[in-house]
Amino acid sequence: MEQEKGLLIVLSGPSGVGKGTVRKAVFSETDVNFEYSISATSRPMRPGEVDGIDYFFKTRQQFEKMIKNEELLEYTEYVGNYYGTPVNYVQDTLEKGKDVFLEIEVEGAKQVRKKFPDGLFIFLIPPSLSELEKRIKTRGTETDDLIKNRMSIAREELKMMNLYDYVIENDRVENAVEKIKSIVIAEHCRRSRVEKRIKKLLGVD
Repeated sequence: MEQEKGLLIVLSGPSGVGKGTVRKAVFSETDVNFEYSISATSRPMRPGEVDGIDYFFKTRQQFEKMIKNEELLEYTEYVGNYYGTPVNYVQDTLEKGKDVFLEIEVEGAKQVRKKFPDGLFIFLIPPSLSELEKRIKTRGTETDDLIKNRMSIAREELKMMNLYDYVIENDRVENAVEKIKSIVIAEHCRRSRVEKRIKKLLGVD
């Protein structure tokens, strides 16, 4: 039978909404078999992060070389730092029939949407803007001015949810994880994804 291509799953949302926390919780589930596409970034490593697991940490010069060589599926500059997705890994993994999970910023998701219009785009939102600000402050890694900047950007990013297929409120991490898993199962059953393969199997046009 013809190999069904993998599904590109894109999780995005405003900074501070908890994308990384939700992604880690998704991958801790025993019934999940996604391949995680690690993003590259030029931002400094935060406490507890590991190079090659949380991100590929690059210097600004190294990142700009990747851009020049067209080695990125998408990239964006956010609050003075680059973020991007290495392209070869994503394409090769999808062709093998494996689902690829991206956790990226909103601007990056816009670029991926143009290149992979049949991807699955999920937008994570906070319960409220005050809760979002609280989560950013809890990190303890940003100055007051940077927090204000992040909140201003977040308001603009929330207006872009119309670019996504599904919207999930991150009220509790476990609830968000269950919704993501359910959405992926449903997408694999979408007629437009399986019709060609099933018709070939049944020998009908």
